Amino acid sequence: MSQGEGGRREGAFEHRHVTVSTEQTASDLYTQLEKLGAGKFGVVYKLQEKATGKIRAGKYFQTRTAKEQEAAYREVQLMNLLHHPRLVQCLAAFQSREELVMVMEYVAGGQLFERIVDDDFEHTEPTSVVYMRQILEGICYVHQQSIVHPDLKPENIVCVSRGSHWVKIIDFGLAQRLDPHAPVKLLHGTPEFMAPEVIAFEPVGFTTDMWSIGVICYMLLSGDSPFQGDSDMETLHNVTAAQWDFDEETFSEISEEAKDFISQLLQKDSRRRLPSEAALAHPWLQRTEQSSAKPLPKERMRRFLARQKWQKTGNAVLALRRLSGLAHKQQAPVPSPGTQEQGGHPQPEGTWPWTDTPGQGRARRHGAREENGSCSLALAGLSLEDKGRAVGSALGETAPGARLTVLRGSKTQALGAEQGPGTEQP
Repeated sequence: MSQGEGGRREGAFEHRHVTVSTEQTASDLYTQLEKLGAGKFGVVYKLQEKATGKIRAGKYFQTRTAKEQEAAYREVQLMNLLHHPRLVQCLAAFQSREELVMVMEYVAGGQLFERIVDDDFEHTEPTSVVYMRQILEGICYVHQQSIVHPDLKPENIVCVSRGSHWVKIIDFGLAQRLDPHAPVKLLHGTPEFMAPEVIAFEPVGFTTDMWSIGVICYMLLSGDSPFQGDSDMETLHNVTAAQWDFDEETFSEISEEAKDFISQLLQKDSRRRLPSEAALAHPWLQRTEQSSAKPLPKERMRRFLARQKWQKTGNAVLALRRLSGLAHKQQAPVPSPGTQEQGGHPQPEGTWPWTDTPGQGRARRHGAREENGSCSLALAGLSLEDKGRAVGSALGETAPGARLTVLRGSKTQALGAEQGPGTEQP
């Protein structure tokens, strides 16, 4: 498939500068169809535009407080800076008394990895080049606007249509505009796609996205996750240590240029990673001669998707019950606009006091689910002296059996919701 052929099938690029309307409501112009998902901020619905019949996705924000309204408006303003064919678009926004609705482009093709594992979908190294080139075209534009995504992962790369090889990057709910005079630190994301500096709670930059792109590319070509451990904490350990390699059997027929591309992204030192424009100019993405068009195996990718879905369903139920005992408060996570509904439950999040003095040593961070049904939380800025009694709270309740583990020789610390006293891990 040539880029020109794909472009003709993709259709015209629709974009517009959005001003939040207070004169009309979303229901004036759109018919609300089925629910696509729900989360902490609100609900996502499939919409149909009354005037044209076009399908959209409506992201409904709760804006009962000034803080909620500010966050919703900030996302609209940010989306106004991201007008590019490789990025999902915001097309309208409406503010009522207690909610803001962002009307988003509906991207109907589904997640790229889910499309790849279909028996009738071509998957080779040359088609992988096509996907990676498009992803980088989008990220280059994002970075040119001084914005970092920073939640790039396979489920946020979607196909324009069911039979298309053209993709878009979605879900900018965590994106931020970077200011060189005000460093940004983040601690959220999926463990196997998080960069080391995120786990260490150090300032992030544009190359933070490039680490995630390196992981995505590794998985695209092999179906394997380079940092996946037996638990989320082991995965975080592997990422922090930048422990990975090219499996000899899996990468035996992958070109040296592809492996060099990945190697220049999965650098622990963010200063050594290729920036987005240099990555797009890498010889692997610019090569004119065709690399091997031999079909790449799909079984490993199928196993990854199966594990991903399992973690979002039954395992999440066990994790939340163990953490907080509040199974009745479970709710599905928000799928990105334009994606199909996915079942699941939210990442645990709460305030965690870990010292013996009430009111000291608190940190509010997102938790991570482990495959044994427990939950863990990566923190930063602790010392071995902090490993004493730990009490976790999530969703407003207390988990008195939490255990604080401080990892020696690393900036990564963990709070696991398991019974037992605080222990030091060598």
